[in-house]
Amino acid sequence: MFHNSVRVEKYQLTTAEILYHMPDFPAVLQSYIWQEMDIAPKFPVLGKFLAFWQKELEGPLHSVRVASTGIFSPVEMRHIDGEFLLH
Repeated sequence: MFHNSVRVEKYQLTTAEILYHMPDFPAVLQSYIWQEMDIAPKFPVLGKFLAFWQKELEGPLHSVRVASTGIFSPVEMRHIDGEFLLH
């Protein structure tokens, strides 16, 4: 999918929650979860998908929430005092 490390570093796992109006019941909202590798903060892949949605699919968009995280990140470790015994 990615051919060099410079390109990989730019891409982040991006998740979008898309709320849209049901075509037959416009007062009802439906949720669609979209996930893809994209480049923050402009999100060109998501933008292309949303343009396709508006042009080709029924069900007008209501709102889009976006979350993005790097694909490589340091492991977070925390020291917690305590002992747990399992039987």
